[in-house]
Amino acid sequence: MGRWEPNARERLERAALALFVEHGYDATTVAEIADRAGLTKSTFFRHFADKREVLFGGRDGMAERFAEAIRTAAPEVTTVGCLAAALESVAHAFTADRHDLARQRRAVIAANSELQERELLKQARLGSAMADALRARGADDATARLAAEMGVLALATAFAQWIEPTNQQPYTEIAHAALRDLQTRATTLGTDADIRA
Repeated sequence: MGRWEPNARERLERAALALFVEHGYDATTVAEIADRAGLTKSTFFRHFADKREVLFGGRDGMAERFAEAIRTAAPEVTTVGCLAAALESVAHAFTADRHDLARQRRAVIAANSELQERELLKQARLGSAMADALRARGADDATARLAAEMGVLALATAFAQWIEPTNQQPYTEIAHAALRDLQTRATTLGTDADIRA
């Protein structure tokens, strides 16, 4: 198959994830990924800097989308409304045909401590991007940081629910529910209901 085909990136991603699951992340080479996808190593490197980027390449784009959604929200939109807009901005990455890839990605990362560290770093960058965008809208530092952490947690919670094999709900619906739940829980911190001996 020709390297010019428009679905080369997705073919490489699917091949890489399948191999990571079958043989382990460390044991899989770029040459094996390209071969499984029916492409060349040079095609792989046109789409990904290295095999880690198969797992994390979209995270930097996600941070930019989150920040842009927050920056461009109407002036009257609340901080939580900005977080909701940010979560909505990445809905295109959470389609039904990507369920299997998302589950594979999660399993590969869970099996490798180095990848877990990289995932945490990417989450921190996502939080920083949101906090910076909220500060640019006029939020004070503590509010921006707290809201950004809530946004990261809402995304992680929504992702975990969305990839469940039995899930039938769309990502956006799950993400909004996760954000509402976190907001409700935040308002009840310190109440007797939270402190059980």
